[in-house]
Amino acid sequence: MALDQSFVGRTYPPTAPYEVGREKIREFAEAVGETNPVYTDPEAAKALGHSDVIAPPTFVFSITFRAAGQVIQDPQLGLDYSRVVHGDQKFAYARPVRAGDRLSVTSTIEGIKSLAGNDILDIRGEVHDEAGEHVVTAWTKLVARAAEEA
Repeated sequence: MALDQSFVGRTYPPTAPYEVGREKIREFAEAVGETNPVYTDPEAAKALGHSDVIAPPTFVFSITFRAAGQVIQDPQLGLDYSRVVHGDQKFAYARPVRAGDRLSVTSTIEGIKSLAGNDILDIRGEVHDEAGEHVVTAWTKLVARAAEEA
């Protein structure tokens, strides 16, 4: 059953703040094979003008995808998550994510379309710090695969 088009434009409440930790950044950098010291060494980051280590660009996915859970779990939307695959991911940064940031995400359904029986859901996550400064916008595309014929 196709997702309801009337959900396009629906915005969900901001998440509780997520505190970005230096150790989480280091762990993430190691997991994705990033060796740039700006991600692990505070002095290297400060030498480049940052107040502390910064996160690799894809680090914010873990925060924005958790926030997208509000959309995914909305019973009114009716998304069958057991059929979902991750279709695409994009980021547009206003500034890097830094250790010590407390970030909140507001998720909005930007698009819903059906294609060959698959539902395609586009979610935009606006990430702001505690002062309300825009940090990054993330776009997540989810594809709910069509049910298999019996």
